[in-house]
Amino acid sequence: MVKPLLREVLTVGVTTGVVLLTQDRPFPWSLWTAVAAALLLPVRLRWPWLASLLCIPAVAGGPGWVPALVAQYHLGRKEKSIPVQVFWGGSLTVASIAPVVLTESIPLGPFLLATAFAFGLAAAPTALGALVTTRKELTRSLYETRRARAAELEAQETSARAAERARIAREIHDSVGHHATLIAVESAALAATATDPAVRETALRLRSLAKESLSEMRAALGLLNSGTSYPTVQELVDRARVAGVSVTLSETGDAPLSPAVSRALFRVVQEALTNVTKHAPGAAVTVTVDRASPVRVSVVNGPSELPSLDDRGGTGLHGLSERVRLAGGALTTSYRADGGFSVSAVLPSGKSKVDGQDSTFGGGARDTATA
Repeated sequence: MVKPLLREVLTVGVTTGVVLLTQDRPFPWSLWTAVAAALLLPVRLRWPWLASLLCIPAVAGGPGWVPALVAQYHLGRKEKSIPVQVFWGGSLTVASIAPVVLTESIPLGPFLLATAFAFGLAAAPTALGALVTTRKELTRSLYETRRARAAELEAQETSARAAERARIAREIHDSVGHHATLIAVESAALAATATDPAVRETALRLRSLAKESLSEMRAALGLLNSGTSYPTVQELVDRARVAGVSVTLSETGDAPLSPAVSRALFRVVQEALTNVTKHAPGAAVTVTVDRASPVRVSVVNGPSELPSLDDRGGTGLHGLSERVRLAGGALTTSYRADGGFSVSAVLPSGKSKVDGQDSTFGGGARDTATA
């Protein structure tokens, strides 16, 4: 606030001082009109055209060119219209030439030369102000372009890193998880067929360690792929209701879930509700979540009452199936006889048990152990 005020005081003071020092005063009112125009220069900050208008009598009197130059510079800074700029430059030119034409008789050549000089004197500060404004706008635009480009490159790098992390996670899960599962299955088979109690105990302990390793690996891969926290299923349903979807939610069970299973459960409900919004607008939806062991979630919608908002098939369900598989579960999708659609998933509870009742490895380990 202090700097702009000081700048205005200096502008008005210097301009007024130069006017007072001007010796050429062809009319009795020349000095006072020029001083008035200098003192009223602050109005250019709000109304640039008014400052130029106030300078016209001063320019006609002679000494008013100093405040007129300041006013025209600010007019060029603020006024975008070229015809308006030309109009005020021409007005000052006419004001400066008119007294000479009315009081003296000058040949055409000097008259045209004086007119061109006066118009150049009025247009030069206007053009300078417009040039400064254009340069600042171009600089700002270039800065915004560079910042947008930097943000785009950063987003591309982040996306590439995330894709690479996901690829590495899938490779680790497919290779290490496969071998860990085989170890658990073979250990369960050995425990079921061995007659020596020590061998059976060792096999069961080996199976338990294999299952715990696979569970920890899946949790670690889940944290690798996503470090964000998710809303609850209830919050997802509330958002869908706000968007106009008729959703009924039923939740049972309170078994603790691992981070990977919680994320997979969230994504199943989210993707299913998104598909209902796009492909079955107006359909009634039932969301059922059973946090027992294993965890079961299903999203069933009835037939659509409105035209589909998106007829194109995406890859959301394929990615969702992969996510559920990485969490140790299985995803099932099917069309219903009434024209609706069903998305259901079975997920492990995240608990690790020594006996054959753990669902993390599916039914293969149990069947082998009891064979």
